[in-house]
Amino acid sequence: MKIVIAGGGSVGTAIATDLAERHHDIVLIEQRLDAVTKLRDLLQFPNIRVEHGDACEVKALNRADISGFDVMIAATGDDEDNLVVSWLARTHLGITRVIARVNNSRNEWLFDENWGVDVKVSIPTLITSLVDEFVEVGAVVPIMDVAQGSMEMVEVTLDSDAPVILNNSTLDEIALPDVAKVVAIVRDEMPLSPSPSTTFQEHDHVLLLVKKGEHGCLNGIFTAQ
Repeated sequence: MKIVIAGGGSVGTAIATDLAERHHDIVLIEQRLDAVTKLRDLLQFPNIRVEHGDACEVKALNRADISGFDVMIAATGDDEDNLVVSWLARTHLGITRVIARVNNSRNEWLFDENWGVDVKVSIPTLITSLVDEFVEVGAVVPIMDVAQGSMEMVEVTLDSDAPVILNNSTLDEIALPDVAKVVAIVRDEMPLSPSPSTTFQEHDHVLLLVKKGEHGCLNGIFTAQ
């Protein structure tokens, strides 16, 4: 894929390196001229091109020659900049997949389809979710919004009193509503692909896609609430 990354800080650089190693074509846009020189020396990949410019400005995006790219990643350390980059990527460049970094969790509500954002990644929220996951066994923990905010990824770490365990229910037998779907199970640090005959064990980490605001339907199935 052809991917443009706005922001050449530690986050943007790490993403660029990882994606380049996966054989994607990368354009990294950074507005600090001194950082651009360092990045060109650091990122010695034939499939990474580092451009100098402010990705919040149309003229900089035009100079970067990124029309027709598949994905925009707004990875700067400023939420306002990431929103503008996302909006320009969608409206000016016609990029159909936009991923935005959220630096301040209080700003998460802004990162939606109105600003062109498909997926928002909030490091503070992810860390909080990991803490919640550790502390709140037997609770539904939201991880991130997907599908332009219409769905959310949630995780439940199963306690011994989870109904699916007490009843020894298979995935087919619990008859989840249409608004929820089990997408993966992590057991003993190994990922499992769920099937209709899958049963559940204590300490399983169950990952589900749920319609936004509907994860209450999981109570009484995966939690004792």
